[in-house]
Amino acid sequence: MVTVIAKPDVDAPKRRWRWPRGSRLGRLIIGLNVLALAILVIGALVLNELRSGLVTARIDSLTTQGELIARVINQFATEGEPEPALNAEAASAIVQLLFIPRSQRARLFDAHGAVLADSFVVADRVEWKVLPPARKAGENDASPHQTPAAEARSEQARNDLADEVSRALRGAPVAGTRMSENGERVVSVSIPIQHVRAALGVLTLEAGDVDAIIAAERRALLPFILVAISATLISSLLLHRLIAEPVMRLARAADRVRLEGARAISLPDIARRQDEIGDLSRALEEMTHSLSERMDGIERFAADVAHEIKNPLTSIRSAIETLDLVSDPAARARLLAILQNDVNRLDRLVTDISNASRLDAELSREAPRALDLAKLLAEVASLYEAQLRPGDAPGSVRVAVSAGEPGAAARLMARETPIGQVFRNLIDNARSFSPADGEVRVVLVKARGRLVTTIDDDGPGIPAENLETIFERFYTSRPKGKAFGGNSGLGLSIARQIVEAHGGELKAENRRDANGVLLGARFTVDLPESRE
Repeated sequence: MVTVIAKPDVDAPKRRWRWPRGSRLGRLIIGLNVLALAILVIGALVLNELRSGLVTARIDSLTTQGELIARVINQFATEGEPEPALNAEAASAIVQLLFIPRSQRARLFDAHGAVLADSFVVADRVEWKVLPPARKAGENDASPHQTPAAEARSEQARNDLADEVSRALRGAPVAGTRMSENGERVVSVSIPIQHVRAALGVLTLEAGDVDAIIAAERRALLPFILVAISATLISSLLLHRLIAEPVMRLARAADRVRLEGARAISLPDIARRQDEIGDLSRALEEMTHSLSERMDGIERFAADVAHEIKNPLTSIRSAIETLDLVSDPAARARLLAILQNDVNRLDRLVTDISNASRLDAELSREAPRALDLAKLLAEVASLYEAQLRPGDAPGSVRVAVSAGEPGAAARLMARETPIGQVFRNLIDNARSFSPADGEVRVVLVKARGRLVTTIDDDGPGIPAENLETIFERFYTSRPKGKAFGGNSGLGLSIARQIVEAHGGELKAENRRDANGVLLGARFTVDLPESRE
């Protein structure tokens, strides 16, 4: 039978979140999510620099163009000394004659802020006509009346323009972005026209393609958005493929074990993975394998129990059937003795079977704690000393304990009741094979972090071929002269099971002297020492 002992997780409330240094899936999930975010952040930073660069380039271009036109106006459209002034007609003609791109607008203001020329106005000998802004295809020729909100925006735009012109008249160029009268965002540069130090007027150039620049930026952002969406979709698919699907397969495999009676989970492709999903798959495989072994052990145990109980029952039935046919008092007494012996044997067998069946539950229920093995052995020996009586074995067999250095603690982490049962079973076995008035010697020594206990007897020893067989369930072997049925054959099996559940080892050997003469049997219990 396989014993699975679950240790309580007492440190669970103290755990804190830590970076998943050893977690491949944790690093994958965090990396994929950070990748999609990084793409958007990088795209935003790149486009922010692109937008700033485009606006700056447009300001530089307008400044260069405006300074050229301002120098021409200063050269050919100024008159009067010592107080020069702009010649309105000449300056207007220069503005009209110079090439102004369709997406730009040029306006000329005098020293008082009055408009002298506008590239959107056609000058004629008789009248001035204001050209409307270029319309997009499909727009109606007639423009609707302005709403109060539009009128307010136009008024604010005129005030912003007047403020820009007034600042330029102080002698320094002014550049930036603002809203135009028709609600467009424009890049505007105002260049003062200076004659020596006097500001004769201001030339304002406007480029109304800022909205087009922003639209271009948005179009440029589209690839980053698509890449981020693609990265998110790919990461989601990877997470689904690498996490969700394996977990669902493990869940279906667990359902098969629960519903269809499968003995174990086996998913080798998932178990080969070197991440948490692989750890989970391997843990489930090992758990179901252990459960399968336990179920097999229970089946074998049930079969062995049925076989062992059947023998005394058969003997009892035979004795009862014969009892009615026997009239001799001596023969009837012998049959009654057989019945009594078989009943005692059956009672002892049922008791040992009950103890063996409860062993797993007892090992799981009782938590290990620090024990002093030397003290425990002394207490066990004192129980046998109290029951010592003269006569035949095992009642007359003494138990002597030697626990190494006096006062030296031999501590181990164990369950007191099962460990005590181990040594009682071994001492009982040794006493049953010892001669009358003999002695069983229990010696405890420490060796390299291990607690090694030997139980020696002076009996007939163990056949070499049975040194391992004696630990099988229901195995009994008694020398000639010993009463049959006095043992259930479960004591040594239970002892080894308990020792192995505590990480130890139990083995049997024969003791011999220097000449090879058999002196008796020795059982060795090797348990790990506790440093706590």
